[in-house]
Amino acid sequence: MDFAAQADVTRETFWTISPVGEALFYGLAAIASLVFLYGVYERFARYAKGGEDPFDRLSDLPGRTVRAAKVVFSNEKQFKRDRFAGVMHAFIMWGFLTLLIGTTILAIDIDVWRRVTGSSFFVGDFYLSYSFVMDLMGLLFVVGVGMALWRRYGVRHPRLWGKHTGFEDAAFVWTLFFLGVGGYVLEGIRIVGTDFPDFETVSFVGYFVALVFDAAGMGQGLAQTLYWFGWWSHALLALAFVAAVPYAKPLHMLTSFANVVTADEKAGTRLPKVPADTPPDEIGYVSEDDFSWKAMLDMDACTKCGRCTDACPAKASGRNLDPRDVILDLKAYRESVDAGGDSIDIVADGGTSVVDAESMESCMACMACMDACPVDIEHLTHFTEMNRRLTETGQQQEPVQEAMMNIFQNGNAFGDPQRKRPDWTDDLDFEVPDARDESVEFLWYVGDYPSYDERNRAVARSLAQIFEEAGVSYGILYEDEGHDGNDVRRVGEEGLYEMLVEDNVDAMADCEFDKIVCTDPHSYNTFKNEYPEMDDSFDYPVYHYTQLVERLVGDDRLGLAGDELAAQTVTYHDPCHLGRYNGEYEAPREVIRATGVELAEMPRNRDQSFCCGGGGGGLWMDHDEESKPSEERLREALDDTTGGVERFVVACPMCATMYEDGRKTGDYEEAIDVVDISELVVEALDAKAAATGTGADTTPASAD
Repeated sequence: MDFAAQADVTRETFWTISPVGEALFYGLAAIASLVFLYGVYERFARYAKGGEDPFDRLSDLPGRTVRAAKVVFSNEKQFKRDRFAGVMHAFIMWGFLTLLIGTTILAIDIDVWRRVTGSSFFVGDFYLSYSFVMDLMGLLFVVGVGMALWRRYGVRHPRLWGKHTGFEDAAFVWTLFFLGVGGYVLEGIRIVGTDFPDFETVSFVGYFVALVFDAAGMGQGLAQTLYWFGWWSHALLALAFVAAVPYAKPLHMLTSFANVVTADEKAGTRLPKVPADTPPDEIGYVSEDDFSWKAMLDMDACTKCGRCTDACPAKASGRNLDPRDVILDLKAYRESVDAGGDSIDIVADGGTSVVDAESMESCMACMACMDACPVDIEHLTHFTEMNRRLTETGQQQEPVQEAMMNIFQNGNAFGDPQRKRPDWTDDLDFEVPDARDESVEFLWYVGDYPSYDERNRAVARSLAQIFEEAGVSYGILYEDEGHDGNDVRRVGEEGLYEMLVEDNVDAMADCEFDKIVCTDPHSYNTFKNEYPEMDDSFDYPVYHYTQLVERLVGDDRLGLAGDELAAQTVTYHDPCHLGRYNGEYEAPREVIRATGVELAEMPRNRDQSFCCGGGGGGLWMDHDEESKPSEERLREALDDTTGGVERFVVACPMCATMYEDGRKTGDYEEAIDVVDISELVVEALDAKAAATGTGADTTPASAD
């Protein structure tokens, strides 16, 4: 194609628009841009007035930006848990970005290139390629918006409707729809009005629309008239959308990316400390002035998608908690105060407050909401600040206050004397090494429930037997072991948590060991992620017991053949603090498979595991709920899992406690057994010994 021919392959951008109309458009575009820029400035100026965040959110900014780009542009979090929404959002986002880039390219050609060079690059092959890509991606955009409309108004997905659903939500999605469809209508009218140029077939959607209009009797004259009205309608809607971005729901297009950039990758697994000089009456969220700039960015990044609501086990159990509503309640309150409204309590038990205490008490600290959130909102940090406020004002549930007092006075939530902590060792036929008296490789932190709870003492004994069988160099602290503090911190008792950290660090400092192994994932999490933040000297490698046992199995130190319990079918429940908190999913499964059982996965597994209800102080609280989370999980194991599950395997003492309770209250005692992985391994060792006639029987002399 020669140059002259290529020059004919293009379209007139301001077709039917007079020079006066063109000037008016540029004037309106300038106004819309100024309104947009002022809104962005005002928004970030408000963040600058927020409190300082406890963590460095801007370290390694290039690396953070690359990570955010990967998360946002891949739509990986949108696909997680909801494939329909993932496809929908990918189509909308990539379609919108392509149309935005296309519009920018056109503006560069008209306002820069032509003025500098006196020619246009918007011709020939470039124009044909541009038109095809714009039509293709615009089609995906319209399809994506159509999917959103269908889910919102056709299916009426429950999570898209709530007390914070309003006009801006409808206006946002319908504006996108009219912008997308309107573009094709304009294109079709223009093609009719310019007498169907042959090269415009590359605009396959617009050409099809033009054929429909032509079949309906539209002529060139009518097309020219309609195009003028359509062009101005489309332009005004687009400019209004641009101007509205910083003031309404479209803001999330900016704040979501910023929120992912500034996210704390350990959010939830570690919590911010309370500054040492903070007076008690200022701890937690007292007023809107306590929101850090990152907290406000969290609120503005929320798109009301409701993924956290769907994932929340407290919400599913009928408790008074909707994670999305809590974040949006805080945002609405902040905006109300900014507009001159009255200040009220952020959180309180009864009376007028932004968030009710019952909502915070309902949280299980399972982090399902944060895992489901596509824009990295740190719900648990906000919840903990409100729990701290409730604690400082004495508004926590009485059972929680009793547990805190027991921990303060006796070092455990049961209120039993510390001298009874090692009593679980009495029924073993060997001596458990004392890490205070001898150097060991692994300091074994046994934990409260395996030490005091009758059901979980069997877990402690089973694990001790495994260590003995494998010849592990280990020892325990006996009565010098104190509560780990993980859940103490999550119910808001920061002062008590700091005391526990100090006591445990001091006790461990008197011992010679290389690594720490924990029975409880809650202990594992706080030792691994939080103690080092509290005390720089605490720098030991920390393991959950399943990680150590997996290594023992891999090194053949237990001698399991992998078929000892072949007749059993089991399912495994991922503990929140081991799975979602710390990403360990495979070690427990490898150990389970090593016993020879058939492992059947529940529909909700790994990072989508459904919480037992014991975290965040749930073991200490009373709740009015439709059904216990533990009952729902056991039902899932029995009714929704293929393979005829006989046993429900856990790797957390708190989970064992909750599911044993769920078996009773849910009437599942005859249907399924609850067994810890350590107990399963001991059964396999016993089966091996019985089959070979060698080795000592590992069954404890007096099992609970």
